[in-house]
Amino acid sequence: MCVFFLTNYQSHRAINKELSSVCKTMALIHGKKLIIVFLLILETSTYQAMSRTLLEDSIVGRYQQWMAKYGRNYKDDAEKEKRFELFKVNVEYIDKVNNEGNRTYKLSVNEFADLTTEEFIATRTRYKISSQPTSPKTSFRYENLTEIPMTMDWREKGAVTPIKNQGQCGCCWAFSAVAAVEGVTQIKNGNKISLSEQQLVDCVEGSHGCNGGVMDYAFEYIIQNQGLATEENYPYQAMDGTCDQQRASNIVA
Repeated sequence: MCVFFLTNYQSHRAINKELSSVCKTMALIHGKKLIIVFLLILETSTYQAMSRTLLEDSIVGRYQQWMAKYGRNYKDDAEKEKRFELFKVNVEYIDKVNNEGNRTYKLSVNEFADLTTEEFIATRTRYKISSQPTSPKTSFRYENLTEIPMTMDWREKGAVTPIKNQGQCGCCWAFSAVAAVEGVTQIKNGNKISLSEQQLVDCVEGSHGCNGGVMDYAFEYIIQNQGLATEENYPYQAMDGTCDQQRASNIVA
């Protein structure tokens, strides 16, 4: 700020005139600086807005590709918008985790990307706790084993079959039991075989098929049936069915 005083002396008036000129120049420079700052702020805001728009467009594109890939259709625009917002949140989380780069795994977008956690749990986890008394304890083959590694990745040992998808059928109990038997079979005799979940869904008494079941009943059935058929021979249908005794008797493990 420029502050000066006028006097009756000629020299002082000349000085004051000069100071006035200097102050006007300073004010002009200050005004230009303000304009420059304003333009920089405006440019930054515009860039941020454009970045958000580009990001939004990118996610919209990914959403459209995802819908086409998984054949997703919604009853109306409101439902589509709702699912898009869920998709966006899930994709942003996936990208954030992958970009952090401090994990031993990577996440990717799958067919469940437009669901909430609660929706996924409600449709994919229908394990039912058994009301029956627990089975009597039996001996454990490895109970006296002492020399064991601190960790074991059974994927590296070939004891884990590829990922399977149970679809809309709530039979996680069947997939869990089958995965255990597949692993034990490979560990015991070296044969990695994909076994039939559908056989358990159809044939296990006391279970509710796609509406939930108990692994204990599944294991009891496998023991009584003396094994399971292959996935190829008794393929998964993701729905309840009638037990096919002919296929169920064609056991391999």
